[in-house]
Amino acid sequence: MLIAGFPAGAWGTNCYLVAPAAGEECVIIDPGHQAAQGVEDAVKKHRLKPVAVILTHGHIDHVASVVPVCGAHDVPAWIHPADRFMMSDPEKALGRSIGMPLMGELTVGEPDDVQELTDGAELALAGLEFAVAHAPGHTKGSVTFRMPETTGGDIPPVLFSGDLLFAGSVGRTDLPGGDQAEMLESLGRVCLPLDDSTVVLSGHGPQTTIGHERATNPYLRAVLPGGTRPGSTGPGAGGQGSGPSAAPRRGM
Repeated sequence: MLIAGFPAGAWGTNCYLVAPAAGEECVIIDPGHQAAQGVEDAVKKHRLKPVAVILTHGHIDHVASVVPVCGAHDVPAWIHPADRFMMSDPEKALGRSIGMPLMGELTVGEPDDVQELTDGAELALAGLEFAVAHAPGHTKGSVTFRMPETTGGDIPPVLFSGDLLFAGSVGRTDLPGGDQAEMLESLGRVCLPLDDSTVVLSGHGPQTTIGHERATNPYLRAVLPGGTRPGSTGPGAGGQGSGPSAAPRRGM
C-alpha cells in the first residue's frame, strides 16, 4: 500500500493520497488550504489516478482545495451531511459574521459531485476499503476512516483520524459545532476499541499509534475505565483544555 502525505497551507493540514501501489488508482483525503499543487505533485511522482476525495470534516483548512482537486480529476467528494454546509459557508463554521473576509484568495463552494458519508459505511474505492465512523466533537459531522491490516499483517491497520485524535492531543471543541462531551464519547467509542498497533494519521502533526496514545495521551486516558481527566476540571471543559497537565488542542 502507498500512503503519500504532506502538510499544506497556513494551518499545516495533512493531506493524504492512498493507493494500493504506485501507478494505480488513489483516494485523496482532506485537500485543504493550498493543497492542490501538492496533490498534483504527488499524483505525478507516483503515477496515480485519483478516483475520489474523502473528507474527515468540513473546516476550511481541510476542504479549501476540494473544488480545484475534484475539478481537475472529475471525481466526487465524500463528506458527512452535518458538515456539508461548510464547503460553501466556511465563515458560519468558524463563528464569523456573514461578510467578514476569510483569506480572500480562497474560492469556496461544492464540487460538481458530492456524496454523503454515513456511520458504519464501508467505502470501496481505488481497490481499497475504508470503514467510516461518525466521530462528532470537533464538528458535528466529523468522521474517521479506518483501513484494516493487509493480508498477512505486513502493514498494520491505519486510522485517518482527522481532528479527532492527534499525537498527544485531540481536536478543539470551542468552535461552532464543537462539543466536549461528544469528543470524549467519540474517543471512547471510535479509538479505544482499536488494536494498539493501529497507525494514526491525523489532520495535523506527526503520526502515532493507538497504543502510544492509550498510554500517554491525557484525553484518551480520560475515557479509559477508571481514567482520570487531566487537570482539575478535565480536558477542556471550556474548549482548549484546562488544568496544568492538559495538552493544548490542535486544528482550526
